[in-house]
Amino acid sequence: MSPSTDLSFAPLSDAFAQDPYPFYAALRDRKGLTYFEDFDIWLAATFDDVSEIVQNGKMVRSMDHIASAEEIADMKRAQNWHDMPHHSRFVQFSLLDSDGDIHDRLRKQVFRLFTPVMVGKLRDDIQAYVDRLFDGLSGRTEIDFIEDLAAHVPGHIIGRVLGVPDEDCPQLRIWSENIVQYFDIDRTNERKQLAERNTTEFYHYLQTLKAKRERAPQDDLLSLMIEAERAGQMNEDEFISTAMLILMAGHGSTIDVLGSGMHALLKFPNELQRLREDPSLMKTAVQEMFRYESPLPFFHRYSTEDMTVCGDAYARGTKFGVLYGAANRDPAQFPDADRFDVGRTPNWHIAFGRGAHFCLGNHLARLDMDIIFSTLLKRFSTIELVDHNVTYKRGLSVRGPEALRLAWQPA
Repeated sequence: MSPSTDLSFAPLSDAFAQDPYPFYAALRDRKGLTYFEDFDIWLAATFDDVSEIVQNGKMVRSMDHIASAEEIADMKRAQNWHDMPHHSRFVQFSLLDSDGDIHDRLRKQVFRLFTPVMVGKLRDDIQAYVDRLFDGLSGRTEIDFIEDLAAHVPGHIIGRVLGVPDEDCPQLRIWSENIVQYFDIDRTNERKQLAERNTTEFYHYLQTLKAKRERAPQDDLLSLMIEAERAGQMNEDEFISTAMLILMAGHGSTIDVLGSGMHALLKFPNELQRLREDPSLMKTAVQEMFRYESPLPFFHRYSTEDMTVCGDAYARGTKFGVLYGAANRDPAQFPDADRFDVGRTPNWHIAFGRGAHFCLGNHLARLDMDIIFSTLLKRFSTIELVDHNVTYKRGLSVRGPEALRLAWQPA
């Protein structure tokens, strides 16, 4: 297709950060996919179009099988994605950005600890940890829900699954956020240096931790991965990359959806009251939080051959942007899509992706949220926003409030 540049789309603007949904609605109203020249990408915004792309087995995350090494190097230079030795080894290559046999092999090594049964065994430990956090905040009448509560849970829990000591988890959050920020479209040299420096520090930390586990194995994912490496199921770079990805994925997106989920409950007080009166709705409420404000609203795919996509012809190597945040507010799929509904059923949202790259940690993220919000509503009879001017993070690839000041009263 010939690119159409008739597009008002500003994903780095303050207006987009505060409310991207009018922008998404405008994209959905256009016929077919929309070319975004700034990023050389075709954007899919409707639920059907996004679903078609991510479920197409001929779409991939990596350019490795559809471009030469020289072409890939040129593209990386064009996107300021080059001259990052550790970032290239451990972040630009990962389980998330691999395909086919490599992806299947790596996913198989860690999948067993993220099944519903295995995640369910963590419930008591997560509840005890969350109770201690609430105990520590019990004397306060105001908190920042993000920094004082949400930020302390996902990283510590995924850290325990992997085998990271509790005292190291706060540093892992810093490394993760500084690395992940470079995945967005604002790739300045300053942000690039920050990502590379933090990747290097994270790598050295994981090397040291791995050496400790090799000397003294434990009942954790690191020890299982060491066994997989010894059995030839992954090499050392894949080991570090996979451990790094699991820890990074376990931090930011869950923190973001905890914040936006809390904000949604406060913006829709009738739904908050409904959830208080019927706690059995918590599971559907958590799913609605992921649909209403998808924490990872943008991903990409490449076509591995000339093909028809969403009704039009595209060349091999075309890059597609799948906007989960737009798809999950598509009124053609979700009645009254802009309303937050804690009992929404069915709710086949796409916040966790679809197909081969369906989110590995979705069960753990949902359990974290179930426990946090259930505990919050049991312990506090009144929860209110202190500042209604909630600022959301800038960028196309993230969605979550920067802070969320709450006033609360114990039950």
